[in-house]
Amino acid sequence: MAEIMKVFKEEVPAMRFIGKKYHDYGGWGEWFANGWFDVVESSMGGTDGILAIWENGGAYVGLERRKNGQLAEYWIGMFTPENTIVPEGFEYIDFPKSSMGTCWVYGKEEETHAAVCNCRKALQDAGMEADTDCSGAETSFENCLCPRFTTPDEKGNVILDYCYYIK
Repeated sequence: MAEIMKVFKEEVPAMRFIGKKYHDYGGWGEWFANGWFDVVESSMGGTDGILAIWENGGAYVGLERRKNGQLAEYWIGMFTPENTIVPEGFEYIDFPKSSMGTCWVYGKEEETHAAVCNCRKALQDAGMEADTDCSGAETSFENCLCPRFTTPDEKGNVILDYCYYIK
């Protein structure tokens, strides 16, 4: 069973999220099949640009926006430096400089996704509260970082970063 092994707060710069919006979960297969992560990486001049401003950047992201606890939007994409030119066929969300609460969820890959439901409480227990934007939406996301998430350890486990924008 996956467990939350670390909870921490970090300050993040203003960033642009570039991706595609979906009506439900899914769409990951078409991202890999169509090379869309490569397109987004290319638009920012490679991942070095985002890594220079956010040490936990450069990941493939499943982003959720929730209102009143209900899924309002699901996006797949990547965070990029602010003002990155958006490639044709993609959409974007601009995020201001902010604070982020992050949980490291440790376990088998398929178990980590299910365990993210425990992150909100873990952040609250650590004194952090999810923030909302002007529309009342709360933003959280799976930040699938390489190599933490992509390279299993000797036990076959990975670490999935699950993040919330916080107050």
